[in-house]
Amino acid sequence: MTSVTREELYPLLEQVLAGQHHVSERVMLQAEVFRAGKRIETHRALNDAVLNKGPVARMIDLDLRIDGDFVSKYRADGLIVSTPTGSTAYSLSAGGPIIHPVVAAFVITPICPHTLSDRPLVVPDTAVIEVEWAEGEAAYVTLDGQIGIDLKPSDRVRVTKAPETIFLVRAPRKTYYEVLRNKLGWGEH
Repeated sequence: MTSVTREELYPLLEQVLAGQHHVSERVMLQAEVFRAGKRIETHRALNDAVLNKGPVARMIDLDLRIDGDFVSKYRADGLIVSTPTGSTAYSLSAGGPIIHPVVAAFVITPICPHTLSDRPLVVPDTAVIEVEWAEGEAAYVTLDGQIGIDLKPSDRVRVTKAPETIFLVRAPRKTYYEVLRNKLGWGEH
């Protein structure tokens, strides 16, 4: 969710050019794809990494491990791993919680899980999150809705905190909660 409205854009740009702006530091995630034990892709994302089935909307069985420990087998349309920044994007639409940007966490949100007990999970951003599946059909991982990677059966996707952060320009005098209130219509009757 952008904190800057269209009306605020040009005045804020003038402040940026004058060096009189505020920034918000945000964590990014790093997604790596392993095939036959070898890393074949590495990408960074600000919002999320989404694992799902091929172009046909069907369920997929995904095994989730955190720090090497087996967590669960998800039977769902997919799985979203998001940063706090991404918690207000696809993860929120899929029923995940809103995480304040300064909280050191990732959110793992199943997309339309087959079992109602499969709920979003908040984990430390120091965790190593790994997802595997053994199905014969196509699967994909998409990063920030921009980069798509074709996956093969027995590939493994590892998501960790990226080594670098990103700085976003933010509107002065506007709190995070004010942005949420305005964008989500909180308190409106």
